[in-house]
Amino acid sequence: MHWRSISAAIASISVVGIAIGLGIPLLSVILESRGYSSSMIGLNTAVAGIASIAAAPLATPIAMRFGVVWTMLAMIFVGAVAFVGFYFAQSFWMWFPLRAVLHFALTVLFILSEFWISTCAPPHRRGLVLGIYATVLSLGFAAGPWLFSQIGSTGFLPFGLTFAFVMVAAIPVLLARSESPKIVSEGGKGGFFRYIWIVPTATAAVLVFGAVETGGFALFPIYGQRIGYTEGEAALLLTMIGLGNFLLQIPIGMLSDRIGDRRILLLICALVGLGGTLAMPLLTVNWHLMAGMLFVWGGVVAALYTVGLAHLGAQLSGRDLASANAAFIFCYGVGMILGPQVIGIFMDIFGPNGFGWALAVFFGGYIAIGLGRIAAKSRR
Repeated sequence: MHWRSISAAIASISVVGIAIGLGIPLLSVILESRGYSSSMIGLNTAVAGIASIAAAPLATPIAMRFGVVWTMLAMIFVGAVAFVGFYFAQSFWMWFPLRAVLHFALTVLFILSEFWISTCAPPHRRGLVLGIYATVLSLGFAAGPWLFSQIGSTGFLPFGLTFAFVMVAAIPVLLARSESPKIVSEGGKGGFFRYIWIVPTATAAVLVFGAVETGGFALFPIYGQRIGYTEGEAALLLTMIGLGNFLLQIPIGMLSDRIGDRRILLLICALVGLGGTLAMPLLTVNWHLMAGMLFVWGGVVAALYTVGLAHLGAQLSGRDLASANAAFIFCYGVGMILGPQVIGIFMDIFGPNGFGWALAVFFGGYIAIGLGRIAAKSRR
């Protein structure tokens, strides 16, 4: 177990997670205070998803040319400078290229960090290591909004603090630079998009997770109020989902190390996701039962990302793994775009129940893919 190397990658990306958790709400609050409409704020935020999708195919070629460590250090610096740029950019149009540069850099950082972690984790402990990674990262995301609530949105302080957090992420990368993985050309044929189909059980899992996480978190407060919960009760239910995500990733990661075919565990996660979604209308009469179910549901559904990443690392290595990691993040970005749109349309057509039905479509589609892949393997 290369703990120094693994710890460096986890520490680096988790510090960036704190910066994202602090920075994203900060930017939205500032735009609102300047009088911009919700639609314009949403349009500017959507640039993040577009930039992430654009960055994914380029991450591996850049790292092959300049090395994993130097690429990560460059992205840390570029991302930090871009974020401080928001403080000095008074014209709204300038926020669009700044947002694109920021999330391009962050996407490359996530891809290379996850590649580093998957490469250095021993096969029989990969699920545990990725469970630790997911847990620490979720803690970083949670710490960011807390910091924002303490320091507010006025002045240079929140920008300076975010800049400092991002730059601190360079320290563990530098300390472990001698142990960083290398990406070398292996003469493979085909472009980036073929990696989406090489391990479809993993890439489809993260697409579903991206859709459910982004769409669910965005629209659950509206769903909760429409079925009779107060704003506070709906917010607490979201907190229960987050707690399940935080507490269950390491146990599920360890479980995945003991299962010969991680696709079976991914299928179980999707089945739990579907079952919880279908149970929601039956549990609305009892807030505590709903909270308990969402705690388990949130943790198990989040494992689609953790176990999917472990499955990816078990199937590929070297440049193929780096490119597949990029395809993994690409699919997550696609899910982020699809989820809010599909769930919103279903709720407009079918009312509050459309929230659960849309989630069921995502989980049901994944279950069909998972069963098809397992059946295809059994026939060979």
